[in-house]
Amino acid sequence: MEYKNIIVDRYGKENHLGRITLNRPAKLNTLSAQLLLEFEDALKNMAQDNSIRVLIIRGAGRAFGAGYDLGPGYGGSFSSMRFRIQDGARLQMYLWNLPKITIAQVHGYCLAGSCEYAMMCDLVVASEDAIIGHPAVRGLGHPRNSCFWPLLIGMRKTKELMYTGDQVSGKEAAAMGMINRAIPAAELEKEVTLLAERIAIQSADALAIHKEALNRWWQTMGIEGAVRAAADFDVMYQNTEQAAELSKKIAELGLKGGFEWRDKPYHDLRGVEK
Repeated sequence: MEYKNIIVDRYGKENHLGRITLNRPAKLNTLSAQLLLEFEDALKNMAQDNSIRVLIIRGAGRAFGAGYDLGPGYGGSFSSMRFRIQDGARLQMYLWNLPKITIAQVHGYCLAGSCEYAMMCDLVVASEDAIIGHPAVRGLGHPRNSCFWPLLIGMRKTKELMYTGDQVSGKEAAAMGMINRAIPAAELEKEVTLLAERIAIQSADALAIHKEALNRWWQTMGIEGAVRAAADFDVMYQNTEQAAELSKKIAELGLKGGFEWRDKPYHDLRGVEK
């Protein structure tokens, strides 16, 4: 497959590190259907390459990613919406179970669907000033994070973030255990590379066994079923009064105007007073 929305490369001391760069910087690396097709293709190729031991996922430009691309074709019938959202959950679980150690290298915005994909990685390292959260809960849908965050940050903070759609900085995310480390922005790539090289001392098959053994524990707890259930709750949420009201505002005001209307009561993101 020819990649137009991602960049795939290899680097590191012995070329054991693979890297996927989400490459739609003008759109803040929003997750279009084509980008996700390319992303899945790259994951499948890397899964079969035994010389790759660690995979780093990052974003080009000024953000890791601002969520799903909400362009034409985002909605659709109930059945088509459910198929699309469940297919997205399938891809997220493929990333979760990939037989490589995965590191999300997060800077700038890491919001909504982009935050979901970051959470599916084994490790997350972010710049201290990164902005992490899921504002889509304010009218767009219910996220797969709803089963990951309780494991990472506990019930109280999960409910606070889920009910408000608020965001946290990279520094705050590290303090609450949502991510592994928060690094000054200028040192982020260097520190991610050092961590990846330290992990890549072991062979790919040895690391895959560690990962499978660990993931088996969360699978036994029911994590895949929870992700699949969250996808169905997402479909249900998109048929609520709240979602209908936001959809109406987006139709009237455009996407930017709709988000400004959505975020104005929260006084953040597009709703910050100018």
